[in-house]
Amino acid sequence: MSMAKRTDTGSPAPHVADSHEMIRVHGARENNLKDVSIEIPKRRLTVFTGVSGSGKSSLVFDTIAAESQRLINETYSAFVQGFMPTTARPEVDVLDGLTTAISVDQQRMGGDPRSTVGTATDANAMLRILFSRLGKPHIGPPSAYSFNTASVRASGAITVERGAKKAVKATYERTGGMCTGCEGRGSVTDIDLAQLYDDGKSLNEGAFTIPGYTGGGWNSRLYIESGFFDPDKPIRKFTKKELHDLLHREPTRMKIAGINMTYEGLIPRVQKSMLSKDREAMQPHIREFVDRAVTFTTCPDCDGTRLSEGARSSKIKRVSIADACAMEIRDLAEWVRGLKEPSVAPLLTALQQTLDSFVEIGLGYLALDRPAGTLSGGEAQRVKMIRHLGSSLTDVTYVFDEPTSGLHPHDIQRMNDLLRRLRDKGNTVLVVEHKPEVIAIADHIVDLGPGAGAAGGTVCFEGTVEGLRAGGTLTGRHFDDRAALKESVRKPTGALRIRGATANNLRDVDVDIPLGVLAVVTGVAGSGKSSLMHGSIPADGGVVSVDQAPIRGSRRSNPATYTGLLDPIRKAFAKANGVKPALFSANSEGACPTCNGAGVVYTDLAMMAGVASPCEDCEGRRFQASVLDYHLGGRDISEVLAMSVTEAEAFFGDGEAHTPAAHRILRRLADVGLGYLTIGQPLTTLSGGERQRLKLATHMAEKGGVYVLDEPTAGLHLADVEQLLGLLDGLVDAGKSVIVIEHHQAVMAHADWIIDLGPGAGHDGGTVVFEGTPADLVAARSTLTGEHLAAYVGA
Repeated sequence: MSMAKRTDTGSPAPHVADSHEMIRVHGARENNLKDVSIEIPKRRLTVFTGVSGSGKSSLVFDTIAAESQRLINETYSAFVQGFMPTTARPEVDVLDGLTTAISVDQQRMGGDPRSTVGTATDANAMLRILFSRLGKPHIGPPSAYSFNTASVRASGAITVERGAKKAVKATYERTGGMCTGCEGRGSVTDIDLAQLYDDGKSLNEGAFTIPGYTGGGWNSRLYIESGFFDPDKPIRKFTKKELHDLLHREPTRMKIAGINMTYEGLIPRVQKSMLSKDREAMQPHIREFVDRAVTFTTCPDCDGTRLSEGARSSKIKRVSIADACAMEIRDLAEWVRGLKEPSVAPLLTALQQTLDSFVEIGLGYLALDRPAGTLSGGEAQRVKMIRHLGSSLTDVTYVFDEPTSGLHPHDIQRMNDLLRRLRDKGNTVLVVEHKPEVIAIADHIVDLGPGAGAAGGTVCFEGTVEGLRAGGTLTGRHFDDRAALKESVRKPTGALRIRGATANNLRDVDVDIPLGVLAVVTGVAGSGKSSLMHGSIPADGGVVSVDQAPIRGSRRSNPATYTGLLDPIRKAFAKANGVKPALFSANSEGACPTCNGAGVVYTDLAMMAGVASPCEDCEGRRFQASVLDYHLGGRDISEVLAMSVTEAEAFFGDGEAHTPAAHRILRRLADVGLGYLTIGQPLTTLSGGERQRLKLATHMAEKGGVYVLDEPTAGLHLADVEQLLGLLDGLVDAGKSVIVIEHHQAVMAHADWIIDLGPGAGHDGGTVVFEGTPADLVAARSTLTGEHLAAYVGA
């Protein structure tokens, strides 16, 4: 059959498949979004901006990315879906033109001590295969080089049922690389016995100094009435056997005071009840005890490498796998490049690509054995990006959450190049970002606002960078803001002397950090800022450290429970109504019995996504009906929890509901710019910037003279940064010393004193390259920071 000739000379009509050029969102109502409808161009770079809490993450992560993920999960069989996390469909009318979405968020990586940069990416797995093929002497399969695999030996009979039964003798052996001394953790914990008890006293005299073991409760009675030792004899006079029974005896079932109980030595008991818990989740007095009682020392058997002697003895070109993991990644990449072995060529190529991605993304200064929990939010996010850099997928939607968080202005350029490269491959790139340097490279901008929380959730502007500048939105107005250097700087009242700091990559640093002023510590990512501030400043001496670790909170936690605000409110309600305070807690006696105080009822649909619907009995208020009959100042407890911080501050400030303790906490929340938050809003719905400011407000109550803040501008809009600077000034003017680790140039310009670390990252950093006033730094232009700051202030 011959092809029909085309007679028309015009351009061919576009194929219907090419008409899907937009991701269309109609009627998005997740969290605080108010019926948002937008169209996002595909295969372009779109940046979402707006003040913290304006609804950027709700639109990008909770609506677009969440729905894309849910639709992909629905393509699997119901059986497979049963093993996947189920998510309900987001609150949105229409979502059209979605493509596969890959989210790269800022969730910190797990703090498990056995998780390292190498295990979190595929680098360790590839290295293990490499050593099992080329290492001399050969010690076994890849698992023999894994510090997460223990060696196992077992033997026994297996009965095989086929026709006539017959028993087969079998032995099973697996060689692992885990160091037996520290079980692959690299450090061993030692418990300081002097912190557990006073050995000059007897048990009856209250020898125990462990929280919860004093004052005649069950914990102390267990030991006093066990009969293993004389409770009136001082502990230092115990025999060896008695001391062993007190500290190390294995669990023993016995009757104590007529009740069947399990007796166990003090050390394993304390380890189970306190040391196995997450440090952040502990109550403050228990955390303080654990910090006092537990010392971490490098494991003497493996010298901190986590690996067994066998795994360390096998080498390639005189380098063991432990040495390889301890190298900075850029050096390791060079070493791998030098290995020429045809039998493992594909493996070497893949490993080479992964290591080069680290270097390219600006993480060449990390080592593979660095614990994943010690990475900052920005570093963790860039480690997650490594998977996608070499990927040949196109037409994918990549979703980033502030990819420049924790990056020096010098490194932002690199990140911009990466975002452009992903887009140029034919992908849709969506970025939630505040930095003007990133907004400037966008093809399309969506500005949300106008305010935060209930005052946000609408689209204020869509278009190009020029349009944003000309538009009157908050982001547009602040886009070209540049903080000027201060006319005069404050004079220090003293100094915090650090001598010979050697944590991580610091090279014997001596530095005096001035007190009584706003001091900023800066430098490129990996130059040693956090090592200097968190590793070298003495923990005592009234230092309050606000780091970037996320707030852990379930759907039941909210700003009122987290800041301790709920206590004075419950007491005020209880006092006004003559009932007990526990009634006014939705996690205690006052909870609605139908939904257990959660406000929603979860219906489990087995294989399909479950459904959460508001509880019909309490209408989502979380309390029993009888509790809502009690009022304070004309409001019931659920109405109070629905107030914003600003409303509540006025409510508890004066009048019938005057409660000074509650008012003080609310005042601090308003000071850090969280006036719009609802005090009963679940913590799980707060944005990253909001959580950090909530943490800051809580720490401001502590009696500290020195505040160390780690990147407090993370997640803050340009307009919010001014307010933060005002807050920092307020702290300094109140006689506090504030030390800020920061990359934001507005904060540097506003500082009284700058300490710049560098000159590079990793082993190229770790020295102080400048200390002085911002004006001197700009004038000298002797460091990377100086050059960028000079360009920023237009000097």
